[in-house]
Amino acid sequence: MIELPTDLGTPPKVDPNALRIVALGGLGEVGRNMTVFETDGKLLIIDAGVLFPEEEQPGVDLILPDFSYLDGREKDVVGIALTHGHEDHIGAVPYLLRKLGRDVPILGSTLTLALVEPKLKEHRVRAKTKVVSEGDREKLGPFDLEFIAVNHSIPDALAIFLRTDAGTILHTGDFKMDQLPLDGRITDLRSFARVGEEGVDLFLTDSTNAEVPGFTAHERNIGRVLEQQFSHASRRVIVASFASHVHRVQQVLEAAVAHGRKVAFVGRSMVRNMKIAQELGYLQAPAGSIIDIKQVEDLPEDQVVLMCTGSQGEPMAALSRMANGTHQIDLTEGDTVILASSLIPGNENSVSRVINGLMRLGATVIHKGNAAVHVSGHASAGELLYAYNIVGPKGVMPVHGEWRHMLANAKLAMETGVPKEKVVVADDGWVVDLKDGQASIVGAVPCEYVFVDGKSVGYVTEDDLRDRRVLAGEGFVSIFMTIDVKNREIVAGPEIHTRGVAEHDRVFDTIKPKITKAVEEALDDGVKNQHRLQQIIRRTIGRWLSTKLRRGPMIVPMVVLVGDED
Repeated sequence: MIELPTDLGTPPKVDPNALRIVALGGLGEVGRNMTVFETDGKLLIIDAGVLFPEEEQPGVDLILPDFSYLDGREKDVVGIALTHGHEDHIGAVPYLLRKLGRDVPILGSTLTLALVEPKLKEHRVRAKTKVVSEGDREKLGPFDLEFIAVNHSIPDALAIFLRTDAGTILHTGDFKMDQLPLDGRITDLRSFARVGEEGVDLFLTDSTNAEVPGFTAHERNIGRVLEQQFSHASRRVIVASFASHVHRVQQVLEAAVAHGRKVAFVGRSMVRNMKIAQELGYLQAPAGSIIDIKQVEDLPEDQVVLMCTGSQGEPMAALSRMANGTHQIDLTEGDTVILASSLIPGNENSVSRVINGLMRLGATVIHKGNAAVHVSGHASAGELLYAYNIVGPKGVMPVHGEWRHMLANAKLAMETGVPKEKVVVADDGWVVDLKDGQASIVGAVPCEYVFVDGKSVGYVTEDDLRDRRVLAGEGFVSIFMTIDVKNREIVAGPEIHTRGVAEHDRVFDTIKPKITKAVEEALDDGVKNQHRLQQIIRRTIGRWLSTKLRRGPMIVPMVVLVGDED
């Protein structure tokens, strides 16, 4: 069993002979991947992704890594390297560049940077981007980066081998070992072995599927399943997937063409990403196979395929709006909906609601639970074992996954012979120093969720979200009173109004005399402070709501003071 520290203090200054590693996201969670590497006074950042909010974070659009670790160090950042183009690895790049306040080199593959550039344009952020490919080496300050091809659920994914005077690191990014990939681009195990021979002091490995035994199935298996589902469909087919899953869209296109159907992309991100993929040659579409959404109504329903977003039950995504009847596409009985993606932990309830909504409309819903319509983009336990044996790392630090995934990954590493003391399992914000080939946890830095709420970044707090949850679940009660503090008497009120509370306002008539009595007693005791009077009102009605109605709505007392002696 891995021994975890219980009390982490402020880390010491970086040892001149050490390489410091600080994950600001992606450890203990699935999403917002971002890791900062430091040596010789310079910082290198690998990935800058976002996390999508869950139900208990109402109103939040995105969750960013905590950039506060970079405060005062912006000029020390020598570059940003991106492993691939998924949102949980690139979505925070514009926000990070704003934080840095200057042009910083961004290195990534052709498709990755093509997906980043619209984000930069949307945020009006300028950047120095440089395309890299497998086999390329780039020098950024004291960091020597070599890029290695890996297979994932998006084309052009890269692992990064990091050489520094303080040690070497192989960072897989997200990867798997599909031996029959659609684009023929396999994980470059030869390079894994080569850098292993050179010496990998610390192996940062994708943990997402570490609990899954065996090997991840081939992506091309999905094509046969889609063909089968298309052959059974008598009307429209709607396929929901991640907007960046080019390989999945490719197979949908091929199945559609095989059955005489045309494909229309639905959802802003899906339309944008697939246009980019097609222009760059990553998506191969026969002439006339892709149509605009406006042309769908001109075709018979058995010749239509809609490729849309919303496979995770996102409330504003196309599929969710179809399910609740607020989208331009009206689903009817006989339509077939295929959810061709995995289920991200935490989205179970949202996806279930969407499925129920679709089925209530009469659609046939195909998902991972009743058909093999998805394979993962992450290496399962068998592939991770292969990776450890091929690389032969001196030390291992599992990344990209929840705690159960990282601990399972650590166990796999030890089973292949990596000594227990050479395996480090860390959380977001924990500081790991690599020195003389040994990685150890030396402290922790603040690493909170940073919420994006509309145009607001970082201003929404946990207290704000708690208030929103109360409003959503319990409702709102306001109490208005006007008080003459000079004459110590109530001029008007209490008036009570409610929103989102099932009980009628008349129910509150029984508490009004108690509020009046409590305020009068406070005035007799010489209380004139507006805040104290509001607190007395809040406590009085709060106790009554809890004991009599068993409710805990948000209580907002509003007290107007008149006749102030001052």
